[in-house]
Amino acid sequence: VGGEVDLSTAPALREQLESLIAGGARDLVVNLEQVAFMDSSGLGVLVAVQKRLAEAGGRMALVCREGPTLKVLAITGLDRVFPVHASVADAVAS
Repeated sequence: VGGEVDLSTAPALREQLESLIAGGARDLVVNLEQVAFMDSSGLGVLVAVQKRLAEAGGRMALVCREGPTLKVLAITGLDRVFPVHASVADAVAS
């Protein structure tokens, strides 16, 4: 995922993640390292997908180091809802 995740792009992210779940994925790693901006609609997509995965016995981890996206996750408390990792390798290993 890269660029901005906002009202205009969040539906595409939701569609992409939902299609992975529909295809049988139960554990997802969402790499947010290239995301420069995320608003509440993007956060809403992450929460909704996490809820759907949890209901199916799955889980979702986020990859996000320093920067504005991690700050938004921390401010909203979502860094305590989602496992947040510094790299894809760390997320996959957990």
